[in-house]
Amino acid sequence: MVPADWIEHRRQADGELVGWVRPDGDAWVALSMLGRPVSAAVDWIDAERALDELGLGFLAGVWTLQSPSGPLDVRIVHVAPGGIVVQTDDFGAIDAPVERFELPWPAPPTLQPRD
Repeated sequence: MVPADWIEHRRQADGELVGWVRPDGDAWVALSMLGRPVSAAVDWIDAERALDELGLGFLAGVWTLQSPSGPLDVRIVHVAPGGIVVQTDDFGAIDAPVERFELPWPAPPTLQPRD
């Protein structure tokens, strides 16, 4: 669940939710759709700018999920405050077998962008 003091930030072009801004003393921190900080404590305009620059494209890349059996290459297939779903990378093949994992939101540290 999104904390009550987090404020939605939506793209102006289409109204798509791209993250949140939360208060931090007299400043603001931008948070991605994964619920992770993407800025330091900055003024409101800079927090919004950080989210606009990040956008949603970063979710489309390959990520690494640390599992009990070792690291897995995964792709994010769903992200919302109710949870995150990732699946093993299918390399773009529609018939490749995949394994899905349901993760809590905000994203746990076991999910990281692949280097």
